[in-house]
Amino acid sequence: MHTNVNNFDAVIDLSFYWEGDCFKLMGIEQFSRKDVYRMSNHVVLNIEFEYQGQQQVISPVFIQDESDTILVDCGYPEFLPKIEQLAARHHISIASITKIIVTHHDMDHMGSLAALKRAYPEVTVIAHELDAPYIAGKRKSLRLAQVESTWGELSTEDKQGAEQLKRLLQSVEPAPVDQTVRDQERLDFCGGMEIIHTPGHMPGHISLYLPASKTLIAGDAVVIQEGKLAIANPEFTLDLDEAVRSVRRLLAYDIDQLICYHGGLYKGHVKQALQALLQTYES
Repeated sequence: MHTNVNNFDAVIDLSFYWEGDCFKLMGIEQFSRKDVYRMSNHVVLNIEFEYQGQQQVISPVFIQDESDTILVDCGYPEFLPKIEQLAARHHISIASITKIIVTHHDMDHMGSLAALKRAYPEVTVIAHELDAPYIAGKRKSLRLAQVESTWGELSTEDKQGAEQLKRLLQSVEPAPVDQTVRDQERLDFCGGMEIIHTPGHMPGHISLYLPASKTLIAGDAVVIQEGKLAIANPEFTLDLDEAVRSVRRLLAYDIDQLICYHGGLYKGHVKQALQALLQTYES
């Protein structure tokens, strides 16, 4: 059972720019209660914005109980004020965060992690053991390595866009990981949650299952496109076959609510939607 606080329609007119050696984000924001979904013990923040003429949505999630406030993923660099404003609409203070779970090290998921850790050093950062070295900056970003590996195949025009993407990826500040997790590990926080290792998009990608509310926080294991579930950017997925196998693994869970980082709360029959997605790759 969940309460839909109306459909969200706020837009951030977002632009990227450089200030010295620092990558910056600048937005004109209009937030309202329409940007927040409250479901059981968790809150979905839907941040809709425009980038290069395309609309995008990222949906960080807060999970709470009397002891903990957990943030799952934290947006692009410089997104902390945006998350803070939306959280405040639902009476959540960023200062109350006790833990941050990072589903993987793409820049739209960990971009504001270092800023959060710097502001609140007591916060515990949690990630899968395979992804932790990349989040901490001990290994080169796999996304950056992917861009670099295709450089020789690009046209001069395409190289201009790839160069901008390289600079964006290089601008992401690493942050230490305090606790690593593994597949099927159960955490006692906020009524309990299970770590589901969902590799493919990246080797250390994780999703979270909250059994009390039968909620799956998918990360980028699946996304919502035109009302349907899809693999996130299959052309950039590091192992597409593994990503499809991860979707199949999700069918083992009793899911009433599915939250995608790109698309927010899925409105429909989750198991049927997952099966339909699998059919597009396995038929």
